[in-house]
Amino acid sequence: MSKKTSENRDEIKDFIREKIRTDLSSGVIESVITRFPPEPNGFLHIGHAKSIGLNFGIAKEFKGECHLRFDDTNPTKEDQKFIDAICEDVSWLGYGWNGKVYYASDNFEKLFEYAEVLINLGNAYVDDLSPQEIQQYRGSLTEPGTESPFRKRGIKENLDLFKRMRAGEFEEGSRVLRAKIDMASGNINLRDPILYRILKANHPRTGDDWCIYPTYDFAHGQTDAIEGVTHSLCTLEFEDHRPLYDWLVDLLPLPCKPKQYEFSRLNLSYTVLSKRFLTQLILNKTVSGWNDPRMPTISGLRRRGVPPEAIRDFVSRLAITKSDGTVETALLDHCTRNYLNELALRRMAVLNPVRVIIENYPESGYEEIQAENIPGNQAAGTRLMPFSRELYIEQEDFMEEPSKKFFRLAPGREVRLRYAYFITCKNVKTDDKGKIIEIICSYDPLTKGGQSPDGRKVKGTLHWVSSQHSIPARVRLFEPLFVAERIENKNDFQNLLNTNSLTVLSNCRLEPALKEAKAEIAVQFERLGYFCVDAEDSGEQLFFNRTVSLRDSFKRKSNQ
Repeated sequence: MSKKTSENRDEIKDFIREKIRTDLSSGVIESVITRFPPEPNGFLHIGHAKSIGLNFGIAKEFKGECHLRFDDTNPTKEDQKFIDAICEDVSWLGYGWNGKVYYASDNFEKLFEYAEVLINLGNAYVDDLSPQEIQQYRGSLTEPGTESPFRKRGIKENLDLFKRMRAGEFEEGSRVLRAKIDMASGNINLRDPILYRILKANHPRTGDDWCIYPTYDFAHGQTDAIEGVTHSLCTLEFEDHRPLYDWLVDLLPLPCKPKQYEFSRLNLSYTVLSKRFLTQLILNKTVSGWNDPRMPTISGLRRRGVPPEAIRDFVSRLAITKSDGTVETALLDHCTRNYLNELALRRMAVLNPVRVIIENYPESGYEEIQAENIPGNQAAGTRLMPFSRELYIEQEDFMEEPSKKFFRLAPGREVRLRYAYFITCKNVKTDDKGKIIEIICSYDPLTKGGQSPDGRKVKGTLHWVSSQHSIPARVRLFEPLFVAERIENKNDFQNLLNTNSLTVLSNCRLEPALKEAKAEIAVQFERLGYFCVDAEDSGEQLFFNRTVSLRDSFKRKSNQ
């Protein structure tokens, strides 16, 4: 895809936009109507964000409209909580739908009438075969299917049985309504597909009004037409379903004839983007729920602190093609880091603390050190950090026997405390097991602000917090959910789980300004990465999630 600037979105070029431009210029359509039609059987994930961006983006670019619609045709898997979560996610991402939410269930009566039209045309019949028999009669990719013995039922009998199905006279699985197309077709989707099945389940919106429900394949195209959708944009797995979509659209007396176009779905490295597999992760308690910060769901990314602007930037970079491929997770991290680097406030946090005693600093001494909120951005202002005789630094910032390339604190070595002073290590104290518990240092009072008046240089600059004034916190660090970059065998995905995908640090110390941190709004822990408060788990003690590290692996790989 040729990507232009956000001010010239009408110049974005891909095969779908070119088809729409042709349809508009030739007069086939007067305006564009797209739709984003999730099934409310789970939460949205980052793959859905690609479809959301495409459908809502195209509607905006061509001055049309995009419908948010729920294809709620399977009450056994649907729930109001999924509907609410999806609405919230789409809105949070920054996309609007003109106030109205559409539902396939709004059209159940009309869809039933369309099914009766097919029966009257001799193009649909009620079948008494069991689900197992239907599957057996369907054939295979190399062998044609076998016609059902009930395929030759008369129109009158089919209409009567179909109405009795609706009235609830028959048990689940005892009868279905099937299209009468071609059991020898090379496209298995045309081998008399099921249009209606009996499901005696409570529907989130219609309750117990219905006991038969249309299949997705039957409801989808007809609902598009009822809503006036001009372009039905689907992922590639629906390409083989398009002949059925067109067969129904052409045969039924619909108000318009939508066009279906397919594009490649998003595959992301080190994760899975399938509701079935994501559901399995939840059921197996591999993750805590749909919004676990390790999940590739929109709510999981949101809880982790990924801003909606970064997700929109990410999906805008994805090619709209018919070629499947895998996108590196590092690209999403890159977009997140790019956005947060400009706007995230900087704060000090020590995740694995070790105590530092500045022996020549007054025991009851205290001062406030001025620190920038965003370096280089004067408009972001400054803050005051408490400084005292006892501090915390990271354990990894000290080495008793430093290696050649270690430039941080070590015995006899001088380093800079960011915004504060130069300090020199004089001694260390250890416990009875030899673990360092205290580092004794001296400071140079002439180096306030982290600058030396005599011009001497130090190679190491450390972040720190005052032990007396710092606040305790817990921090989650995340790694990918899977150890394999690409999960080829989806049936074996449980064996590829990363058992080290979550680390919880429970003894972290933060500068007091972080008391004001807000959930879902990431801040930068200097030298460590971007983090945000977890609204669900933060109580008297703050709990932070790492949004993304400071290291930009995507940029590094791109420059190789």
